[in-house]
Amino acid sequence: MSLGLPSRLPASPAIGDLIRRPAPTFSFEFMPPKTREAEQLLWRTIRELEPLRPDFVSITYGAGGTTRDTTVDVTERVATETTLLPMAHLTAVNHSIAELRNVIGRLAGAGIRNVLAVRGDPPGDPTGEWVRHPQGVLYAEDLVRLLREAGDFSVGVAAFPYKHPRSADIESDTRNFISKCRAGADFAITQMFFEADDYLRLRDRVGAAGCDTPIVPGVMPVLRMATIARSAQLSGAPFPPALLARFERIADDEAGVRKLGIELCSEMCRKLLDEGVPGIHFITMNRSPATREVWQQLAGAPAAPAAAA
Repeated sequence: MSLGLPSRLPASPAIGDLIRRPAPTFSFEFMPPKTREAEQLLWRTIRELEPLRPDFVSITYGAGGTTRDTTVDVTERVATETTLLPMAHLTAVNHSIAELRNVIGRLAGAGIRNVLAVRGDPPGDPTGEWVRHPQGVLYAEDLVRLLREAGDFSVGVAAFPYKHPRSADIESDTRNFISKCRAGADFAITQMFFEADDYLRLRDRVGAAGCDTPIVPGVMPVLRMATIARSAQLSGAPFPPALLARFERIADDEAGVRKLGIELCSEMCRKLLDEGVPGIHFITMNRSPATREVWQQLAGAPAAPAAAA
């Protein structure tokens, strides 16, 4: 099936091609806003980060498809009102194939050719049982195939440095990831992690299994102790004990926690770049200061003062 993509679509760069260039890409992730105040914050953040000229930005999709229309709207607006190259997330939760094709058609109609296909978390409880929509798809690889059948999309998928929480073990998780790649994924972006070796082990085991799909690390600095408390939900694994001990020693010093988080994230990114990663994807939580500080430390530029997250 083809949705008849606009003729201008091929002129939009394919993120899969950008990631395979010799130089690493730098990109940002944003979340669709749920309130008017959140919308204002999002667009202020986008305008503050736009001058850094990232290679692309991604717009996430709410659990259970709760921000489906907002995701498409924000992606369209980024494409038409900024200089940024947007990528829309697309999840399968609570969506029939017909509904998914409708979303894909909207993206195609807006000239969006870059999509990150993820199965998604159940609404309400990300760790709860995943239930397939009666007329939906079961796995992310099915969503990849649906996008491939629909037109000229550059498709990314998620990767998990530890393993997906629902995978039985590392071996089956690796097989599942490679199945997504062979279904037509051009690249992958990881869930956040906090130690470079976690990413490197993922890259090594995928490569050893004969898969050369580029995997971009997704990173986010720890800015407050609450982030550590939520790390299992955010990253799918407990926070590294050695790093936890360092943060716990200064837990009552909010500024110190923030400073240490940015320093550790910057150090990890430098190590990853030295190891030849294809890019760095910054999870911004719709705020710019911390992302700009890490970016500037990597670039060797003096960091601008930033009091907020």
